[in-house]
Amino acid sequence: MLPAIASHTDPDMAPNYVMVEAGRLDAFVAAIFRAAGCDPAEAGRISTHLLGANLAGHDSHGVARVPRYVEWLEAGYVVKGQDAEIVTDGGCFALLDGHFGFGQTVAPQAVELGIARAQQHGIAVVGLRNAGHIGRAGDYAETAIRAGLISVHFVNVAGSVLVAPFGGVERRFSTAPFSVGVPLPGRPLVLDFATSLVAEGKVLVASNGGKPLPKDALIEPDGTLSGDPHTLYGEYPQVGPRSPANGRGAIRAFGEHKGSGLAFMCEMLAGALTGGGTSGPVDARGRIANGMLSFYVSPRHFGTEAEFFATGRDYVDWVLACAPANPDEPVLAPGDKEAATRADRLANGVPLQPDTWESILQVARRLGVNEPA
Repeated sequence: MLPAIASHTDPDMAPNYVMVEAGRLDAFVAAIFRAAGCDPAEAGRISTHLLGANLAGHDSHGVARVPRYVEWLEAGYVVKGQDAEIVTDGGCFALLDGHFGFGQTVAPQAVELGIARAQQHGIAVVGLRNAGHIGRAGDYAETAIRAGLISVHFVNVAGSVLVAPFGGVERRFSTAPFSVGVPLPGRPLVLDFATSLVAEGKVLVASNGGKPLPKDALIEPDGTLSGDPHTLYGEYPQVGPRSPANGRGAIRAFGEHKGSGLAFMCEMLAGALTGGGTSGPVDARGRIANGMLSFYVSPRHFGTEAEFFATGRDYVDWVLACAPANPDEPVLAPGDKEAATRADRLANGVPLQPDTWESILQVARRLGVNEPA
């Protein structure tokens, strides 16, 4: 049995990074949010979702976010105890307002509604606006998969300008995540990525001594490419908060014009269409909120479920039988890496950079929460 906390080394991580057993980490983070004023159910949802991102290998959306979430709660940028309200209801389509509640509360409510409506009508389109940070978008695709549904999710961050469009050096987009889930029996597919070259959370992790950024992930005002987190955050302490408002540079879109174009559409669909607002121009409220437009399709209602399952499984097998460029690295399907990482981290613990762990401990101490034994 792994100790609750241990130190290890790994070539892809900072030296002597901290390994925390998943169950202990879940309970510890939940205790922090209870101490911050959330009720036990909401605290548990936040903790489990953040831990789920770590387990999937998306550390940028994991427990490294705890200090920032608490900071947002205390500043009033996110509001505890909120429920999503239905603003428009057309049966197979609906629009919900999250009232700046925690994303881990209001986004699952929007997803649950979309699943129920798709199971009733065969298809559903659900918009969500004014949600706190919803975390890893792939989590919602996985929820739809468990219900047997295909889903597509466009996400934006209203009021958050971090990413330069193709050909530019100034911030214009949010990181604008995109996710698709496909429920093949025994072989689900989950596509989940930010349209930026790296998620802002990966810059956060790198600034805390984690895995370095690609040398072309960021761009300076003069067009110089950079992998230095200071490009985005400006000066910051070794342990403590980071603010993108202090930096002069931007994150780059992935795939040159292709990622930039997809980010543009995420802003249009998740931001402008839902009425929650796009990344900019930033208004005087200083509030940052997620928008999400989700599509749900039931293969059973579509009338091709058996063919879809058979053809889809055959195609996945054929693609994965492709000769690998590197014999030690087989060709993978979307979601394979996350599944393998989840199994490993459940067995061996969640790796956290020492500075990330210390920043979480500082919040816990301030709120009177005891460290894991």
